[in-house]
Formats: sequence, C-alpha cells, structure tokens
Amino acid sequence: MILTKEKVIARNNIEILGSGSTTLLMAHGFGCNQTMWYRLTPELQSRYTLVLFDYVGSGQSQLSAYSEARYSSLEGYAADINEICTTLDLTQVHLVGHSVSCTIGMLAANNDPERFASQIMVCPSPCFLNLPPDYHGGFERSDLEELVELMDRNHMGWASYLAPLVMGSTSPDLMVGELSDSFCSTDPLVAKTFAKATFFSDYRHLLPKNQHPTLLLQSQVDALASVSIGHYMQAHIPKSTLHVLPTEGHCIHMTHPELVSQEMITWLNRLA
Repeated sequence: MILTKEKVIARNNIEILGSGSTTLLMAHGFGCNQTMWYRLTPELQSRYTLVLFDYVGSGQSQLSAYSEARYSSLEGYAADINEICTTLDLTQVHLVGHSVSCTIGMLAANNDPERFASQIMVCPSPCFLNLPPDYHGGFERSDLEELVELMDRNHMGWASYLAPLVMGSTSPDLMVGELSDSFCSTDPLVAKTFAKATFFSDYRHLLPKNQHPTLLLQSQVDALASVSIGHYMQAHIPKSTLHVLPTEGHCIHMTHPELVSQEMITWLNRLA
C-alpha cells in the first residue's frame, strides 16, 4: 500500500498545533495516546509547531491498520515515526518522547538521522530488566512475566495495578484515573503486544550510536526509571545532558507540566 500524507494522518490520528518555525514531534508512551501531552501543549504551541499522533493501535488511530507482526517489536513503532516524518516532509525535528518512546525515538532517528535535530527524553529507560552485574533496570523478568499474565487474566485489573505505580504515590487520583482509563481503552491484544515489546527488550546498544544532542529529564523518584538509569544513559549517549527534576512519578509531563515545559524551552533556546 502506498502511504500518502492523508492516509498517514488518518492512520495515526495526527494533530498539528501552533505555527512556530521549530517542529516538535511528541511521541507518547506505552498504553497512552497523544492526549497525555495536553497539559504541556498550551505553553509549547505558542512557540513551536507541535505534531501529535497516536501509534497504530493506540488512542484514536486506525485499529484496522494494526499488525501484530509489525508491532511485536519497537522497530514497528519507530516505523510509524519515520513514515510520519517522511509523508509530512518534516525536517530538523526535535523528537519529544516519553518512557519507551525515548527508545523508539532513537530507533527512528538512527533510521533517518538527517530529519532530526535533537531528542528530548522524558523519563527514559533503554531496558526495564535487571541484568546483573552491570545494569539495574528496575524489574526482574519474573515480575514482568506476572504483569503480562495479569493482562491475559484481567484486562481491567492490570491497569488498576500499573497506573498508580507509574504515576507515583503523590499524584492526584484524577491523573491516576486518566492513565488507568487510557490503559483500559487500549485493545487487549495491542496492549499485551506493546507491553512485551516495551518491558522485555534491551536497547542499550543504541545509546552510543545516538548522533543528536539529547536532553534527559529524569524524575527524582520513579518506580519505572530510576535516577541511576538517567546517569547510565548520560554516560553512554555522546551528546547528552541529564537533568534530574525534583519530582515523583514516571509521567512528569502530566504531573509537573510547567517544570517540564520550561526545561524543554531552555534546552531548545540553547540549541537555536
């Protein structure tokens, strides 16, 4: 199938906000969709052009375009980003990724480095597994296998378990509910396939290959991506800057949008 601009816009539910000369492509995390950025967009769209989208299988994307074979690895999601950039003819893109989309963004940028200017990684992790003795990703394989089994047994239950862990203990119930609802609204097959691609992968080998200036925004307390992971990534990504923020939780773009947007604006001003 030939991918036209119109087909990709519909497939990925693309929305373009603002009209600035600098383009930010906003890539959401596992179980989420583009609405998770809405607390950041008012401040950013007054300065930049924002390209928001849903991965195929997420949000309001076209579920009919979903392929379990394609999206059984993060490379399939990276292909979404590359196709969005190509069909919309985006250049000098600053890729803003949350969580697993930081890794997906590295894959996409590695595929087509000339289209990208920098990467902004919000609570990134290249691997969520503990791989002793050199790397502590935060989870034992058995724990993640139990999560996937829970997704099989109780689609609502896994969302209720994971959402508070992701958001952090100090997050308002409203935000925990928003994330849980997003998890629950994802098709069970899509959610399970994306979860396995996210939590059982190891992309640490990509870090030294990253060619672009990279801002790492890590939360001081994060059950999914600890500060030590931020330091690990800074040590292995050549042009990286790490800022550990005085926050709790894995979704700081939702819980602390003013702080995250200011960090992004300051970073982009320095690159200009």
